[in-house]
Amino acid sequence: MSQPAAGRSRFRTVFGPGLVVMLADSDVGSIITAGQSGRQWGYRLLLLQFALMPVLYIVQELAVRLALFTGRGYGELVRARLGPGLAGVAAAGLVVATAGALLTEFSGVAGVGALFGVPRAVTLPLAAAALLAVVGTNAWRRVERVAIAVGLFELAFFGVAWAAHPDLPTLASQSLQLPLGDPDYRALVAANVGALVSPWMVFYQQSAIAGKRLGPAYLAAARWDTAIGAVVTQLVMAAVLVAAAATLGGATLPGRLDTVGALSAALSPLLGVGVGRVVFGAGVLGAALVAAIVASQALFWGLAEVTGRDRQARGSRPAAGVYVLCVAGASLLAGVAPDLVALNLGVQVMNALLLPLVIAPLVVLAAGALPPPARLRGGGLWAAGALCAATCGLGLWCAMAAL
Repeated sequence: MSQPAAGRSRFRTVFGPGLVVMLADSDVGSIITAGQSGRQWGYRLLLLQFALMPVLYIVQELAVRLALFTGRGYGELVRARLGPGLAGVAAAGLVVATAGALLTEFSGVAGVGALFGVPRAVTLPLAAAALLAVVGTNAWRRVERVAIAVGLFELAFFGVAWAAHPDLPTLASQSLQLPLGDPDYRALVAANVGALVSPWMVFYQQSAIAGKRLGPAYLAAARWDTAIGAVVTQLVMAAVLVAAAATLGGATLPGRLDTVGALSAALSPLLGVGVGRVVFGAGVLGAALVAAIVASQALFWGLAEVTGRDRQARGSRPAAGVYVLCVAGASLLAGVAPDLVALNLGVQVMNALLLPLVIAPLVVLAAGALPPPARLRGGGLWAAGALCAATCGLGLWCAMAAL
C-alpha cells in the first residue's frame, strides 16, 4: 500500500477515477436521454436528476470503500465472497452492459460525423479500428487523458442551458408534475434511471482505486472525488434537459428526435451555429471516447477478476474475443439502425433492468466484506438498502412500459 499523504496531497493521489467515471457516466446515451426527456416532457423529469444524485454517490462510494479496505476489484471480491456462480452472473451483466455502452458511443460518433457531413460508413469503421488499436496496444491511459480533456466540453452544456433562458415559473411548476400514469413518461424515467449506473462503471471504479494500492487513510479524499463526480454528472444531465425543454419542449416538431444531429441542430444555435456545432460535437465525441475507453477497460479487468486472473493480464484470448465481438457488433448495429436516438434510449432501459445485478451485490459486500469499523450496518445499511431498492424498483417498474 502507498504511504498515506496528507490533506491536498491525498486528494491529488486519489483524484481521477471519480472524474473519469463522471465523464463516462455523462456519455452519449445519457446526453441523448436528457435531451429527449426535455423535448418530450419539458421539465417534468428535471427533479429526477437531483433525486438520483444520492443513489449515484452511494453506489460509487461503496465501490471506493470496498477497494480501499480490501484492495480488491469488484469482480474479484464477488468471486471470493459470493461465489463463482454470482461472479459469472456479474460478468454476464458486464458483457451485456459493455456491448450496450459501445453501441451508444458508436451511435454518438456516427451522429457527430453526420453533423459534419461524414457518413457512418466512414466514421464507424474508423472509430472501431481506433478503439481496438488503443485497447490492443495498452495505450488506453494516454488516450484516456486526451479523452478527458475533450470530454470536459460537456461542461459547455451549462452555458447552453443558461443561454436557453428557461422560464422559471414554468420550470418550477412542471418539475413537480410527475405523470407516472403515462407509459411514455415511465419509459423515459426508466431510461434516466438506466443512465445512472451501469455494471462497467462499478467494475472500473473499484478496480481503478484498488489498482492504486491505497489504504483506508484515503477514504475521505476518495469520497470528495466521488461526490464531485456524482454531483457534476447529474448537473450535466439537468443542463441538457433544461436546454432541450426551453428550446424544444412544446415546439412544433415531431414528438421524437431521431438523430444526434437533430438534437445538435436544435441546441447548438444557442451558442451560434458554427461555434455551437463544434462545441456540441466535441462534447458528444469526448463523452463517447471516455465512456468507450472506460467500458473497454472495465470489461478486461472484470473478466480477469471473475476468472481468478491478475487484472493487469490482458492476454486472455476468450476476453479478447468477447471484446472484439462487442466492438464489431456495436459498430455494425449503429451503422444500420434507422433511429439512433431510439437505439440509445433502448440501451438505457436495458441498463435499468441490469441495475439490481450491480447494486444488490455491492450492498451485500459492503455489509459483510468490510472490517467492522467500515462496514455498512445499522441505520446506514437500512437507509442505503432502502434507497437502492427503491431506485431499482422504480427502474424495473418503469422499464416494463418500454417493453
